[in-house]
Formats: sequence, C-alpha cells, structure tokens
Amino acid sequence: MELHAKYTFFAEGVRGHLSKDLMEKFNLRQGVETQTYGIGIKELWDVDPDKHKTGTVIHSQGWPLTDTVGGGFVYHQENNQIAIGFVVALDYTNPHMSPYEEMQRFKTHPAIKPMLEGGRRVAYGARAINEGGLQSVPKLTFPGGALIGCAAGFVNVPRIKGAHNAMKTGMLAAEAAFAAITGGSEGGDELTAFESGWKNSWVYKDLHKVRNARPALSKFGIKLGTMYAGFDMWMNNLGLGFLVPWTFGHHADHTQLMKADQAPKIDYPKPDGEITFDRLTNVSFSATNHEEDQPVHLTLKDHSVPVATNLALYDGPENRFCPAGVYEFVDDDEAGKGGKRLQINAQNCVHCKTCDIKDPTQNIHWVVPEGGGGPNYPNM
Repeated sequence: MELHAKYTFFAEGVRGHLSKDLMEKFNLRQGVETQTYGIGIKELWDVDPDKHKTGTVIHSQGWPLTDTVGGGFVYHQENNQIAIGFVVALDYTNPHMSPYEEMQRFKTHPAIKPMLEGGRRVAYGARAINEGGLQSVPKLTFPGGALIGCAAGFVNVPRIKGAHNAMKTGMLAAEAAFAAITGGSEGGDELTAFESGWKNSWVYKDLHKVRNARPALSKFGIKLGTMYAGFDMWMNNLGLGFLVPWTFGHHADHTQLMKADQAPKIDYPKPDGEITFDRLTNVSFSATNHEEDQPVHLTLKDHSVPVATNLALYDGPENRFCPAGVYEFVDDDEAGKGGKRLQINAQNCVHCKTCDIKDPTQNIHWVVPEGGGGPNYPNM
C-alpha cells in the first residue's frame, strides 16, 4: 500500500490481503468471476559450481501430480544459487494432498535431484498466487484509491509472469492520479481514468490472449486441457482469436474438496534431511517471527467447525494445506478419550494466505499481525 496526499494504492503482500476487505466493502467483485489461486512453495539452494549454469530456466508441468494442476520451476541465479519451487493449484480435490510434500517429491526427480546433491538449502518460503486471470480482475477503483499489481490479479499464468503487468498498472494508476490532482481534484473521488486506462493498455491484451489457458485445465482435465490451452493461445497469438471468442469461468477453490472417505490416501516418504526436509525445519529457513504475546492473527469464525466439520468430513485438511505447520489437531483432554482440538501455531505462519483460501468451510480468517511480524525472505 502506497500512501499519497490524496489517493491510496493497494498492491500486494500483506497489503494485498487488505484488498480483499476492500473488495467486500466496495463490492468490487460484482460481475466478475471468482478469483482462483495456486500455492507456490520455494527454496533457495547454494549448489556445486560445476552443476550451476547461470541463466538456466526449467519449467515443468505435472509430476509428481497426476490429476491436479501444477508444476515446478528451477532458476539458476547468480553466485551458484538455484531457486527451486513447485506450484499446486488450490482447486485440488483430494483432502489428503499436501502441497508441501508434493514440492519435496518434485526435488527427487532424476532430472532435478543431481543439481541439488552436495548443495545446501539456504532459504524457504511460500505464497498464494492469483491464477484467475482476466475474467477475475475486479473493479479496480473506489473512492480515494485503487487496486494495482498483484492485489488485482494481473498474473499471466501460462507464462508464469506478472511483474510486467504489476509495474505497468502501477504506472497507469500514478498517471491517472497525477492527471486528477493537476486537474484540481481534492482526492476522495474515483480514478475512472485508471479503470479505462488499463483496459486500453497492453496489460489487457496480454491477459486476454491467455484467459482460457488456466480454466481449461480444470474444465477438460490435465491432458485435454493442456492441448486446448495451447490451441487457444496460438489462435490468439496468430490474430485469429475471433474464432475462439468464448471465455471460460472459474470455480471457488474451497468448494472442490472431496470427502475424506471418498479420496485415496497419499503415502508421502519421510524426508532424508539432505534433499527433502520436514516442514518445521524448512520454516526455520524462512526467518519468520511473530511476538509470542501478540493476539493470534489466524482467527476462527466458529471454534467448533475445525473438529466437527473439517476433521470429521475432510480429515483435517488444514493440517496439510498449510506449508508451515501452523494448524495441528491435538488431543483434547477436556473432550475425553479420542477427543481432538485444533491448535494454531501462529508463530510459524509465513503469510502465504492458503488457509484463508482453501479452508472448505471458509471458517479461517487471516488478519494482519502486529508490527513487522512474518517471514524475512533473503533474495527470494
């Protein structure tokens, strides 16, 4: 969030979460598709110089996933460092799935593991990523401010790229604010020039060409969806987009989970401590920190729901969709033998926002913690 004399711009990060409250307050999502997300889990590694090739980029789709949208990335950065990560779409259906464990399995692939052998993990983090694209972009302006960048969801999903659109929309918003102020505005009005400006910019065109790529994977399945997405994007890039004029819709991620007894369980291997790691060990490499005596910033609308509904019907998915071990079902002495309660280890939170998105009952509400609490990502 950037504060100006007359207007306030909401961009991303913790500030991006504030935009969710703004969208509800000003009804900015009216008439657009629901936003959909993926969770990106990432590690930084210092590797053997002989295995490092600066500038190498590897993108993958699928493995170890089979019927869930997702894929990995490997970037060879400067100074013999590799950024490696995995993204899992949050509309996955199996409540037994753990995106964190899928990322650990990704590192064991024979094309990936040799890069890391003999290396050293130096940082860890996670973040929910907007995947809704063009059809999920909300109304951007409200009295006295605007949404820009990732807060509005300008990510080009198939190209795994969003910084260019984030910067451009920031520039367009600044230009609209400057024009309004020099035109005599006292602030508090809506920057309508920004709303029309982005729709007439290359940002809109960039997102329009790929608008069907992500929803096609959920609509047709991974194989057929990938084939259709490639066809649709090529038609648009060749200037033949008028032959595929339709726009696919989205579904809310939290509505997609199957009941636990209807879904196959997944047997994840134990971490080896060299290539794969347990969650809590990795969290220590995120440098996250919250004052122990501050109010818990992960709140529940109804404290009975986690056990009565989530645990009973979905086998407690919050214990697996969180990449930081925040949510834990423990024995509840007061409830008697076999009773459980949800323990929230808020000090572990890396602010990825996955819980607020994927909770099937939408009972978890992520609020901004005190002070500067949270992860401290170096070079992430």
